[in-house]
Amino acid sequence: MRESHQTVERRYRAEPPRSTVKPLLAGGLMFALVGLLMDVHGAATPAKATRSICQGDVKAGVVVSRQQLAQLLAVPERDRKSKVEAILKEPYCQLPSLEVRAGVAADRVAYPLAFDPQSWLVVLYEGDEYAGYEFRVQ
Repeated sequence: MRESHQTVERRYRAEPPRSTVKPLLAGGLMFALVGLLMDVHGAATPAKATRSICQGDVKAGVVVSRQQLAQLLAVPERDRKSKVEAILKEPYCQLPSLEVRAGVAADRVAYPLAFDPQSWLVVLYEGDEYAGYEFRVQ
């Protein structure tokens, strides 16, 4: 009986194997927290972000409503640029041109969304044709 008592006693005295998961998880959470704090304090203000991507004049107060957005979504690609401009009116700003298709320069204009000022509608034109749109979150 004494032998079985010692065996039981050893089982309780032995330290459980150390887990490496908890320290790794804690370290990862700390890095994530530091990253979030740095991002919050280092984030550019919308005005600074606007100046860095817009070319030329910025027209304050220009926004796109839900109704204008719904009308734009009904316009097929390759339709006339003037049709899109009639819906959206004057853009907030001009973005740098880019080449989407080989040898074809594309002009881009941006409009902040009235219902989500941190999101912009970017409209793409190739010559006098409407070539599409994308949403960009600032």
